[in-house]
Amino acid sequence: MSLLKKRGHPLKLTGICFNDILGVDPHFVETLNTAKKIAATHSNVLIRGESGTGKELFARAIHEASSRNQYPFVAINCASIPDNLLESELFGYEPGSFTGANKHGKLGKLELAHKGTILLDEIGDMPLYLQPKLLRVLQGKEIEKIGGSTPIPIDVRIIAATNSLLEEKIKSGAFREDLYYRLNVIPLSVPPLRERKEDIILIAHYLLRKYCRKFNVMEKSFSAEVKELFLSYPWPGSATT
Repeated sequence: MSLLKKRGHPLKLTGICFNDILGVDPHFVETLNTAKKIAATHSNVLIRGESGTGKELFARAIHEASSRNQYPFVAINCASIPDNLLESELFGYEPGSFTGANKHGKLGKLELAHKGTILLDEIGDMPLYLQPKLLRVLQGKEIEKIGGSTPIPIDVRIIAATNSLLEEKIKSGAFREDLYYRLNVIPLSVPPLRERKEDIILIAHYLLRKYCRKFNVMEKSFSAEVKELFLSYPWPGSATT
């Protein structure tokens, strides 16, 4: 705990456990059971799945069920941060490292996740110039801030997530093969909702009960016509609870 305070951030818990992830589809249940086994290890994980399939939910549940759950869970989306800012967000920087830098410097997300877990979402969108620096973290368990000259030891579990085919990015030269193998120690694939017909009505009922309770209204139900509509809908973007 004192180490967390020294690194300048409070204890962060995810609040998400495996019981919060709904599903009875056999393929989905198999994925869920694999994730539960993964939680007991310290290995890096690569979660594949379309947008909206719940990759971050799985990452948070893995962290919560692991021995790291008293330490931070930190998430960063590699696709949502401009390339020229992603390095400082991940690795932090020393005071005065560049024009406009905070005079006190900045802790990066990797350092903030010390002893805990970091989710690198949309890892396939990480710019090529940053990938060797992440590879050094995986190999040497240390980071070097922008403007820094002294490596900083870190102990962090890396869970990467992607909705793209990294193998295709490797072939095109957009993603490093050695980084891929370092991240893909334990692969996990989350199926989209349209392939989980048994779960569609289950999730719909769960959400209906949830919002009936939230707004203090009498519990409702779905007609057969609405259920049929749900089952025939393609669910682009899937759905998470």
